[in-house]
Amino acid sequence: MTIVANLKSLVSLGALTLAFAMPAHAVEVGGVNIADTATVADKPLVLNGASMRQILFIKIYGIGLYLSERKTTSADIQALETPKRVSLYIQREVAADEWEQLFVTGMNRNSTKDQKAKVIKQTVKFGEMFAALDPVKKGDIVTLDWIPGKGTVSAINGKQIGEALPDIAFYNAALRIWIGEDPVQTNVKRALMGGK
Repeated sequence: MTIVANLKSLVSLGALTLAFAMPAHAVEVGGVNIADTATVADKPLVLNGASMRQILFIKIYGIGLYLSERKTTSADIQALETPKRVSLYIQREVAADEWEQLFVTGMNRNSTKDQKAKVIKQTVKFGEMFAALDPVKKGDIVTLDWIPGKGTVSAINGKQIGEALPDIAFYNAALRIWIGEDPVQTNVKRALMGGK
């Protein structure tokens, strides 16, 4: 091998090593870095959108929505049967009763009577899971994954909490907290669906 060929090999190897050493790209929202990819059930997902949920000047959580392919409407996002993830990057301590209120109230506001009736048992289990938790602290990451054939899997810092909830109707009810007709924050909905 010539010196030039050796140098090219070293440069290529160095670039490859650097690529593996570098962190995944991230989107910054409100001072929080949200990864632009995720893996759920061994399937790669892309960041559909990210935002910061806040009340006045108080940051509550950064949020990222990950899908198998980018979608721009609530209906299209809910229609996907492939893996999905919602990641919440917690910005202040949230007590167990606040979690229950956040999820259950938001789901009820964005579901019809029939939709609520269909997932009532899973909604109760979901509320019980979060009611049994210690307060979630700033810096924690809460994930809600949809895994086909398994259900909704909730985790804090990568550790599963509770059992999987099997019906996709429940996962979509949870999604509507942020992308439904009456979302927790309209700019969050717009951002999660790929808008600005």
